[in-house]
Amino acid sequence: MTKEKILVEGMSCNHCVMALKAELTDASINVEEAGVGFAVIEYDEVAISREKIVEAVKEAGFKYSGEEHLG
Repeated sequence: MTKEKILVEGMSCNHCVMALKAELTDASINVEEAGVGFAVIEYDEVAISREKIVEAVKEAGFKYSGEEHLG
């Protein structure tokens, strides 16, 4: 399992946070924490590609702007 903090542009409120969490969860990505501009996620890197994460962010209406790997 991979754990990382993804950075997201275009979020401004709690509704944005909820939309992002919903799209990531629908993509089988575990959301440990989310806030305006970021989400801490955990996922199986064999089953989930970077493209799938980027697409989930885009589907929520935001722009993926990078990641920070965590333990």
